[in-house]
Amino acid sequence: MADLFEEKAQEWDANEMRRGLSTAIGNTILQRVDFQPDMGVMDFGAGTGLISGHVAPKVSNITAVDISEAMLEKLAAKPELKDKVHIVCQDITQQPLDMKFDVIVSAMAMHHVEDTENLAKTFALHLKPNGKIALADLDSEDGSFHPEDVEGVYHHGFDQDALKTILEQNGFVDIEFVTAHTVNKEGKEYTIFLVTAMKQ
Repeated sequence: MADLFEEKAQEWDANEMRRGLSTAIGNTILQRVDFQPDMGVMDFGAGTGLISGHVAPKVSNITAVDISEAMLEKLAAKPELKDKVHIVCQDITQQPLDMKFDVIVSAMAMHHVEDTENLAKTFALHLKPNGKIALADLDSEDGSFHPEDVEGVYHHGFDQDALKTILEQNGFVDIEFVTAHTVNKEGKEYTIFLVTAMKQ
């Protein structure tokens, strides 16, 4: 499979909008999830580790999952993540890990996954009983957030009610949405939600 982020990885962290977005999402995750020092966490669609960087000081270890080798190489090169984060380059929706986690976090990765129902099932599969998800992505938008010709974008954001139903159908309870950030881009505002839920 072609690495759609190979070129983007080189300058990924330098983007001011992306850094602001990651900081806002990271801070909101820390406010909404009670991380403990003995926890194991999965960062799904971890990219260069911008969210892992927020969570790592609070937990025992993070498994950073992404299908972009180039992005994960950037993550692995960060000295502050070196001892805490283990990288895995594979599509866990097709090839699950033989591991279960206390928490799964994700930022702006779900719209890159075509089958949202299968993704929710995959998250449930990888969580311990009473494990939590904290997932951030775009609220439904008109398709203008990404350039028209960009590859690998399957959803123009998500309808919160529809996503809640999918999560409920896959055994999640205590589902709560908050607005984590608003992106101002070319005169338009795009809201970013964070949904938290617990696996029964």
